Amino acid sequence: MAILVSGSLAYDYIMNFPDSFKNHILPDQIHILNVCFTVDKLAKSWGGTAGNIAYTLSLLGNEVLIASALGSDSREYLAHLRTKNINTEYILKDSARLTASAYITTDIDDNQVTAFYNGPLDLAASLDFRPLQKSVTLALISPTNKDVMIKHLRESRSLGWTTVFDPGQQLTAFKSEELTACLGQANIVIGNDYEIRLLEKQSGLTTADILKSSDLIITTLGAKGSVISTQDGQIIAIAPCKPNSVDDPTGAGDAYRAGFCAGYEHSLPLKTCGQMGAVAASFAIETYGTQAHTFTKIEFAERYEKTYGEKLGL
Repeated sequence: MAILVSGSLAYDYIMNFPDSFKNHILPDQIHILNVCFTVDKLAKSWGGTAGNIAYTLSLLGNEVLIASALGSDSREYLAHLRTKNINTEYILKDSARLTASAYITTDIDDNQVTAFYNGPLDLAASLDFRPLQKSVTLALISPTNKDVMIKHLRESRSLGWTTVFDPGQQLTAFKSEELTACLGQANIVIGNDYEIRLLEKQSGLTTADILKSSDLIITTLGAKGSVISTQDGQIIAIAPCKPNSVDDPTGAGDAYRAGFCAGYEHSLPLKTCGQMGAVAASFAIETYGTQAHTFTKIEFAERYEKTYGEKLGL
């Protein structure tokens, strides 16, 4: 059975700023902000939440399909996805607009400033998931056009799939009542600690309130690991997996989501799923770009065992 990943597809332009943003911003002059960050490294890569998550899921051997849209420059991205055995049947193409693009600048403190062009991502709202009802078991709704997220989450839940709601950087686009409705349709809610706090503020709901309808809330904590909170009151702390190097944190969160969902799809214990997410994130951090990391199942299992002292059957 397949995992459906709804979200953005984009070309990423990743830049490295060899200083701290804070050294170039005057807090008392923020109302007339005018800054220029001279970067010392620029790379173009495949990106977008759906592409990043699907890429790592494919490395883990999962059958995965993407629900999204690309622009007139779609050919090279589609070719890339197909080489990874990712189903592109539900990726729409727009001949009038360019593909969505992210311009990401990271400073030496791992702070990031991102500018994002949405391109044709709104087109994905026209997709019909009903023909997929018997071939998909889990749908991960990751950040993209807000209306697309709302529609895809609602349809996925109506089809009986396990739904994962990952609002991320789109949180501020949602009205309170929209967030409340989405949370009521999600089996699993995931975000980093800042996003979970913002989610509570935007929706007016506490973690306890959200867990009345959702089975799990996953809070990622960067280098400190993650925490899985369950509807029955469990708090499962997940220790981080140390990478061999820290080259680029961009995309680590997406890799975590892929690792967790790969384990969850195979009905593994929640702690194992979280640890798989941490191992996947460690590989992503070691390369520059969000879809440049690679590993075999054997390499993944070896790092898992080395970190957590237990074997992983993949």
